[in-house]
Amino acid sequence: MATTTPSGVHGAGAGGGAGHASPAPAHASGGAAPMTHRQIMEALSGLLLGMFVAILSSTIVANALPKIVAELGGGQSAYTWVVTASLLTMTATTPLWGKLADLFSKKALLQTAIVIFVLASATAGFSQDTNLLIAARAVQGIGMGGITALVQTVIAAMISPRERGRYTGYIGATFAVAMVSGPLLGGVITDTSWLGWRWCFYVGIPFAVIALVVLQATLRLPTVKRQVKIDWLGAFFVAAAASLLLIWVTFAGDKYDWLSWQSYSMVGGSVALALLFLLVEAKASEPIIPLRLLKNRTIALSSAASMFVGISMFGATVFLSQYFQLARGESPTMAGVMTIPMIVGMFLSTTVSGQVITRTGKWKLWLCSGGVLLTAGLGLLGTLRHDTVYWHMACFMGMLGIGVGMMMQNLVLATQNQVDTADLGAASSAVNFFRSLGGAVGVSVLGAVLSHRITDHVNEGLDKLGIEHGGPTGGAGSEIPDLAELPRPIREVIESAYGHAIGDIYLYAAPVALVSLFLVLLIKEVPLKTTSGLEQQGADGVLSEPAGPSATDTAAHHALQQAGVQRAQDLQAPPSAQEAPESELSGNSQHSVRGTIRNVDGSGVSRAAVTLISLSGSQLGRAVARMDGRYGVDTPGPGSYVLIAAAEGHTPQASTVTVGEEPLRHDILLASTSGLAGRVRSTGDGQPVRNAMVVVTDARGEVLATGRTGERGEFNFDELVPGTFTIAVNAPGYRPIARPVEVETQGVTRIDLELAAGARVQGVIRAGSDRRPLPDARVTLIDAAGNVVATATTAEDGAYGFTDLDAGDYSVIASGYPPVATALNVHGQGADDYDIELHHPDE
Repeated sequence: MATTTPSGVHGAGAGGGAGHASPAPAHASGGAAPMTHRQIMEALSGLLLGMFVAILSSTIVANALPKIVAELGGGQSAYTWVVTASLLTMTATTPLWGKLADLFSKKALLQTAIVIFVLASATAGFSQDTNLLIAARAVQGIGMGGITALVQTVIAAMISPRERGRYTGYIGATFAVAMVSGPLLGGVITDTSWLGWRWCFYVGIPFAVIALVVLQATLRLPTVKRQVKIDWLGAFFVAAAASLLLIWVTFAGDKYDWLSWQSYSMVGGSVALALLFLLVEAKASEPIIPLRLLKNRTIALSSAASMFVGISMFGATVFLSQYFQLARGESPTMAGVMTIPMIVGMFLSTTVSGQVITRTGKWKLWLCSGGVLLTAGLGLLGTLRHDTVYWHMACFMGMLGIGVGMMMQNLVLATQNQVDTADLGAASSAVNFFRSLGGAVGVSVLGAVLSHRITDHVNEGLDKLGIEHGGPTGGAGSEIPDLAELPRPIREVIESAYGHAIGDIYLYAAPVALVSLFLVLLIKEVPLKTTSGLEQQGADGVLSEPAGPSATDTAAHHALQQAGVQRAQDLQAPPSAQEAPESELSGNSQHSVRGTIRNVDGSGVSRAAVTLISLSGSQLGRAVARMDGRYGVDTPGPGSYVLIAAAEGHTPQASTVTVGEEPLRHDILLASTSGLAGRVRSTGDGQPVRNAMVVVTDARGEVLATGRTGERGEFNFDELVPGTFTIAVNAPGYRPIARPVEVETQGVTRIDLELAAGARVQGVIRAGSDRRPLPDARVTLIDAAGNVVATATTAEDGAYGFTDLDAGDYSVIASGYPPVATALNVHGQGADDYDIELHHPDE
């Protein structure tokens, strides 16, 4: 009998197609319709403005900080803390922002983060001492953490990993413009006497207001409607652990020795808080960082690599403005101009790698190349001195920027590609958390090292001049020097000390970057998904609002076509249960149609969509049936109309009704349809099995439907007749399985299946004294119980092979010459090579 495959059979995820039918679009099977390029660009405009504000407000003070800290009377320790404070709070709050994004409106959260960031920036502008400035920067970091985590999460929700590279160019361009214009604008403002450095904090406020307005108008994302429980205890412990660790690395070697009771107490306390955090997360129903995510090899390695990238990136670049102004005597404006090679390298690598990744789907090569360039750039910058030729330094900075650009965004991409939509926020924030934590640790540790290296080099230089110590030498406890006020000999000592000391910290950062390269090499490349977070959400049924035409609309359209009526416009998505309370349902006018929508068993069909159209195809009214199946819809007046009813799990119906001067009673009968859906995962690590063949057969063994699993191991068969069936799954490298399944009379029956890895035995039969390959030799595989598992005959090259074997003990018997029997132990997935030699006894 011929094999039949329902037209609705498809792999629900990207890449999953039906065996004999074209794959249905995501929204046709209950998923959310993918956003168009125009919709994405409109939403990106607000997101990019928000990102621009955050980056601009952060970078605009970079070249002004030496002058700001000097004017407020702070020293090298205060300089480091102005940077570390924002990184500290950003690190501590990033996981919380990410978790909130999985539970609440992403747009409202993003707008809140921008408001916090701007208010803190304004407060920083009013600072009269370094203590208030550091406090304002700490609050600024809270908003920065929200913007960083939420922008990544929203982009992941809108755009599939495979297509994300196409838009990375816009993100990279925004990043580059803000990074370049920030230091330049900050330098110009600082050098302009009638403005002053305080305007560095005020100038971002207009951009923030524009970003809020644009986000309100352009960003439209469905909101998750489910029970919410925030893990506040977990948020406290992760913030406390990170804060205590950073306070320790900031004060160690300055306020107290590295090996002291204070250090032991702080490190021990930080470890204890971290262990408490892990304990709380293991028991929390809605953990801040789901520990199961870190069991995924790619996510764990990406997070660790991000931490080391953060150490080298933040720790190495934050002191560049000090180098140009205090080691080379440049103005704040020129200090910004001189960092352009690094920013251009970052922009080009982000843009080019994103475009190529979109075309090829390959991303690991870029991560590895970025790690090599990052390590090499830092190592070469370790040769810096105050008189280093600038074009040499420009090349080194460009190499550093290219490496950072290749690694930073693509590590987030690799992580987001591994998780379901419900965990996008938590996974994205986890990577950002570890990167921020690394950055904060890097700035603190390298800042402490820099302080001592400056002190050592200054004291060494002053000794050579025969000058007593104790002046503004730029050491750990001294103020940031004003070079213009120093005598020329001392100024040369200070410039040389800063140039040499800042070069030293790059040498400390280079090995850290090498560790990130090693971790990236261990990451296994997984093909990028081609479905966005919204499409995945729709497929999993977690959206509160449809992002496009719903499944009932599509079904109604088919019913309309079957009725011979042409519709004039697209149906709008029906209101959800939350949007259509009973008091708002229509059907109370004189010329209305009322009735009940029932199943074949007589029970009402709740929340069925009812659409009234004219005979010319124009939509005239919409309604949603109540919980008991009752509906009502108003008509324009007496006449004939077409009434369409559709509900999930039912066959849609279209009928012609004639309305007179009184309300018409019209009941509708919907026949139930059944479906079968589920996911296929591997037994060992729980990873989805992609492109596995799924076959459904009936009791007679006839094949009813076939299909292949999608990117997340999912499959979906529509329009199956209720009953008992057999579902069989097989995939390369796995043991095939078959399971009985009872398809219910209504709705979709779900079944999740696990495939055990199948081992392989292969080898070559050789014979004679010259050990030549032996063709046509008989090879028999026997299990431990003495049963013949399989037989094979060698090919012309003497090769044989057995596949899909369970792990265990076997015996291999080869004949052709005098037979040889040998014991063999097979274990795990993969191939065991087992060559056999045959020969006569006299050979």
